[in-house]
This record gives sequence, structure tokens and C-alpha cells, in this order.
Amino acid sequence: MNKATIIAAFYNKIDYLKLVLAGFERQTTKEFELIIADDGSAENVVAEIIKLKSSYSFPIKHIWQEDKGFRKNKILNYAITKAESDYLIFIDADCVPHRGFVEGHLNFSEKNISLSGRRVNLSEKITSVLSEQNVREGYLEKNFFKQAVDGIFGESLDVEKGIYLRNKLFLSLFNKKNRGLLGCNFSLFKNDLIKINGFDERYEAPSIGEDSDVQFRLELSGVKIKSINHIAVQYHLFHKLQERPQRNLALFDEVQKSKLAFTPFGLTK
Repeated sequence: MNKATIIAAFYNKIDYLKLVLAGFERQTTKEFELIIADDGSAENVVAEIIKLKSSYSFPIKHIWQEDKGFRKNKILNYAITKAESDYLIFIDADCVPHRGFVEGHLNFSEKNISLSGRRVNLSEKITSVLSEQNVREGYLEKNFFKQAVDGIFGESLDVEKGIYLRNKLFLSLFNKKNRGLLGCNFSLFKNDLIKINGFDERYEAPSIGEDSDVQFRLELSGVKIKSINHIAVQYHLFHKLQERPQRNLALFDEVQKSKLAFTPFGLTK
């Protein structure tokens, strides 16, 4: 049995998905399965995913739901039910993993702990030169200097978060401060997520619902958030920022006032 299930939230951008899968192809451990949690991609995209699924050295599942607007939390809940592993790692399918990404999450995994990594936000310029081939060859990890120069001129952002460390002393220094959970880069044991009934499906817009809300309810249930900065490294491919509507904030305010860890609008209803 695989040690982890990667759950990758996805919608339509097949070119980015291929880069992400190329990053998982070069992981230092292959003891994982990957579920593409598809929030209603077009028919031609689905057909292409079905063709490419068998091209990788790790098992890939594709689950899909009808496109009725942004329903990321709903498809993530469905993916949880299809996960065969006890340990879950959540990503977005526009975030290419460092080769030590899965191993980092697994090495620090603990019950009642949710691990939170970080990501480099790549510029349009650097994103445009990426290919499946050069990602498989480690282009992103070998070209930190190019990213740093790009960052100085205000294009790529958070480049320092791409520094990958193995020294335990340095790791402890960089991770003394706990940071917020990122929906594109966090992990935990499945049972810890089941305790809060998974993701709240009332969030039907980007932001808050897949991270801030989950963190708040996990902490209410006794699960601690632990930073693994410089361990679980990702490279976020460039795209225009999505709108962050007010209704998510209003809903999260309700959740915080209720102080209920278990959502009635999650895995089971």
C-alpha cells in the first residue's frame, strides 16, 4: 500500500497539470498515488487525462464532477473518499513539487499534526520556459539563481521559499514560527480530517474555504499546524489572480462564531 495519497485540485489547465505530473515523476520516493480532483474540466481535457494517466511510474486516478461554478471543496471531499492511503497531501495542479516534496511531508508526518509547506510564485517569464522535459531534469531546482534575479526585479515572488534544506538545525530555526495552512501545500492523516467532516462545501469561491476554514476547525479539534518551510517546497506557475469575493469572508465569520469543528456541510451530510 502506498504511504500517501496526493490530492491535486484541477480545472482545465492541462498544460500546467503535465508540468506538475513531471515534478512528481522525479520524486525521491514513489510510494504514493495521485488523485486528480477535477472540478468540471471540458470533455477534451478529460479525454487527454485518460490517455496520459498510464504514462507515469505512480498510479493516477481521475475523478470529475459537473462544472457548476467553483466547487473545489466538494471535489476534494470526493477525493478523500477515493484515497487508498491513510496519509493525505493536498496540492493545486498549478504547483510543481520539488523532488523532495513527498518525502518531506512523509518524514514529518504525525497524528494530530497538519503540516504546512510553502511555495515560490514564479513569474510569467520563467513559467513560459518550462516543459515536461526540463521539469523532469530538475530545471527549477537547478536554476535558483535565475529565479532570485527574476525576484529582484519584481517578477517572481517569495523566491527564498524555494531554498531546500536538509540540515536539521537550520530547519528548526526556519520553522520556529508556525505559519498559516496553505490549501495548495498541506498534509495530515485522513482520520484527522474525517474528525471535522472534511471541507465545508458551502464555500463556492476561491480562498479561505480550503485553508483558513480548515485550519480553524482542525485546531478546534485538537490538531496542531506545523510549518515545514524549506522542506515541502513548491513552484507556483504563473496565472492572473482570481477574484476573492466577500461572501467567503462572511461565511468564515459565521464559522468562527459558531466554534464548531465538525461541519454539517462536508463529507457526510
